[in-house]
Amino acid sequence: MKNFGIVISGILVLIAGVLFGLSYQNIHPSSEVERQESPALQQVEYTPEDLQENEKAIIALFNQSVPSVTYITTSTLEKNYWNRNVSEIPRGSGSGFIWDEQGHIVTNFHVIQGADKATVTLHNQSTYDAIPVGIAPDKDLAVLKIDAPLSELQALAKGESSSLQVGQTTLAIGNPFGLDYSLTTGIISALGREINSVNDIKITDVIQTDAAINPGNSGGPLLNSTGELIGVNTAIYSPSGAYAGIGFSIPVDEVKWVVSDLIQYGKIRRPVLGVELLQGTVAQDRYGLEGALIMNVTAGKGAAIAGMQGTKRDRRGRIILGDLIVSVDGKAIKNNSDLVLHLEEYNPGDTVTVEYIRNDKKESAQVVLSQN
Repeated sequence: MKNFGIVISGILVLIAGVLFGLSYQNIHPSSEVERQESPALQQVEYTPEDLQENEKAIIALFNQSVPSVTYITTSTLEKNYWNRNVSEIPRGSGSGFIWDEQGHIVTNFHVIQGADKATVTLHNQSTYDAIPVGIAPDKDLAVLKIDAPLSELQALAKGESSSLQVGQTTLAIGNPFGLDYSLTTGIISALGREINSVNDIKITDVIQTDAAINPGNSGGPLLNSTGELIGVNTAIYSPSGAYAGIGFSIPVDEVKWVVSDLIQYGKIRRPVLGVELLQGTVAQDRYGLEGALIMNVTAGKGAAIAGMQGTKRDRRGRIILGDLIVSVDGKAIKNNSDLVLHLEEYNPGDTVTVEYIRNDKKESAQVVLSQN
């Protein structure tokens, strides 16, 4: 009887334990059960079909365009004073893009300025030594050429910039800070801006964008929403040197004719008067003169034939200022940059009316433009 009581007690204890365990599990579910039942922690499969339509378009545009964008590194050659060995010293880097199937690469002039050697890396990581074809410091543009297989030369489609509007979508592809291909997006935030080139000549009708342009993006393409080239990224406005919301691109309409000249002639073929001007703002700062002051006239060229005069000294060594050009065909010339930009509207062989000041008297001359 005693043993029977012990058995009954054991069974009761076992039943109580099972009931307690079930009750505890209902009150405190295991972490595994909780993970399975919590919607917030469930793993969700994310497929390309879940992307927004505008995201899909940008991704497709990037994949379509990036094979045309290049990475450019430059170096200088230095000769050791003692052993006369020549060393290659890294100088800088930037971006560029494939212009045509002949292997021409377009970039900024300041990307290759002062370099002895330039190397172009394509999207597939193949690397080629680049040959300089032509430079345009006034426009901050340069053309290089690489000897690459046709299969690697995917040129960008060219758009046009004359009909651009503020608010249009922009995309910039480049290699900021030497990093591999990066894409930034934004809009055209302004048109018709002016920036100065490396030789202080104004670049006009520049595109302003808020797509991030950082060091290393220089020379890379600015694209529209269909992947067409609309500009060449060239500068940022930033007191600190880092991106601050304003970037500038040379408009593609200007790029087209500049690159065409650089490929064919190695320089911009522009009409000239045949004069050498006093550089910088010396005329205005030192003499208070507003215009383009002639330092020298080139013998046999239009200005010399028309009787225009350069700056010289008299027998006592006193400076006699040359003619100060103040207008061309009625358009005011306030500085050297105005003269250079205005003459771009003409062709070699055209005749223009040049007004100038000599000995405080305004005079004029008919000048036949020649080629630089």
